[in-house]
Amino acid sequence: MQVKTTPILEVLIFESQVFGDSRGFFMESFNQKTFQDKTNLTYTFVQDNHSLSKQGVLRGIHYQIIQPQGKLVRVTAGEVFDVAVDLRRYSPTFGQWVGERLSAENRKQLWIPPGFGHGFLVLSDQAEFLYKTTDYYAPEHERTVLWNDPTLKIDWPLGAHEPILSVKDRAGRLLQDAEVYLL
Repeated sequence: MQVKTTPILEVLIFESQVFGDSRGFFMESFNQKTFQDKTNLTYTFVQDNHSLSKQGVLRGIHYQIIQPQGKLVRVTAGEVFDVAVDLRRYSPTFGQWVGERLSAENRKQLWIPPGFGHGFLVLSDQAEFLYKTTDYYAPEHERTVLWNDPTLKIDWPLGAHEPILSVKDRAGRLLQDAEVYLL
């Protein structure tokens, strides 16, 4: 497994070794020891989530203000544009974002640490999105930053299309009005 850094050093890209032949392929998608050895991070993953979304669906930017979740995300069918936003008020990269295309074809995974918001836009006809979390889902602590916040200036690859949003995502807050992490 290779680990690559991004412009925000805490957000990492994982590329697993793939073994393929005429029958198909094999890939180890996660190994706790390898994760710890390659990153020096000691998180334990407690929950796996799996979603299916159609083209144009934009989910996020979500985070939990209490019980913050680190997420290791990947796509097993289709393609998404995945975004991590630093929501740690005293971080030198507060309000900055990293975006990466994740697909079944490139098999990349993105590590989004606790203290970051997360969102993705489905680029293919549909996409299956899987992610491991370091803490349990706590809906009472979930918050949403508006996907098109003008201070974030996220360059979503929408073309001329409007995204398909949930009621919750349409009601997201601007970063200037959002609860953020103070440490």
